[in-house]
Amino acid sequence: MEKLRCLILGGGPAGFTAAIYAARANLSPVLYEGIQPGGQLTTTTIVENFPGFPGGVDANTLMDSMREQARSFGADVRSGTATAAELGGSPFRITIDGEHEILAESLIIATGASAKYLGLPSEQKYRGGGVSACATCDGFFFRRKTVAVVGGGDTACEDALYLSSLAKKVYMIVRRDVFRASKAMQDKVLAKDNIEILWNCNTQEVLGDGFGVTGARLLRKDGVVFDIEIDGFFLAIGHHPNSELFAPWLELDANGYIVTEKGSSRTAIPGVFAAGDVQDPVYRQAVTAAASGCMAARDAEKFLLEKQ
Repeated sequence: MEKLRCLILGGGPAGFTAAIYAARANLSPVLYEGIQPGGQLTTTTIVENFPGFPGGVDANTLMDSMREQARSFGADVRSGTATAAELGGSPFRITIDGEHEILAESLIIATGASAKYLGLPSEQKYRGGGVSACATCDGFFFRRKTVAVVGGGDTACEDALYLSSLAKKVYMIVRRDVFRASKAMQDKVLAKDNIEILWNCNTQEVLGDGFGVTGARLLRKDGVVFDIEIDGFFLAIGHHPNSELFAPWLELDANGYIVTEKGSSRTAIPGVFAAGDVQDPVYRQAVTAAASGCMAARDAEKFLLEKQ
């Protein structure tokens, strides 16, 4: 049984930032990277909106740099995924990969959220080649081009509006004949000349030339199959927070995001903190995840000091 002062679960911007701050505070943090080392950010290519990189930075390069920075301050970064948790009180019992048990005085959960995809083989084939689940991250690459947004809720409308300011044309692929979005969002979308709504449509296939997206094949409710020519295909059908393991112990909102105290990373259990997309249903950006990782480490440091 390994005993730790600070255990961090998740190897995205939130987890690595937490590790940097925790290591500098002499908390001897151990970080397990989880099922997606580098986090959801690594599903994109060039990141152009992370501060300090005026020319943009490769997503994997950015995460490699964060990992190395955490290690340079003494954080122990490991491969592995938490498979069981007992959070009745500090120390918290966490099992890694079904076999290695850890007792941690403080726990930072930074397990992120996973974007929902349609499950099409062609969609997976062109991830990073025109298929994206983050309009804010990747929209810049489609200036004066034609793109499609899948979804009919507020997020889809927000993404379509954002992309309409960059792209020549935006299709919205909506599987019903109405939006799920708020009336205000609907009105904004419908007022945009370069947004076209394709009602009652489901995507059958993302089309490409082997290098990138060139179109999408749609099936309309009346049975008509037709193709549209596009350069980018954006998913806006929601995210799934990776919080299931902690559901028996922590308060989650209606969509599964870990609830934290306003203005902090503290959860309902003293000594357990949450950072990044696993507790952020609103912003879901690398820079906000990193900021919340800093908060979690500072909160963990304060918790451990008060325990002494």
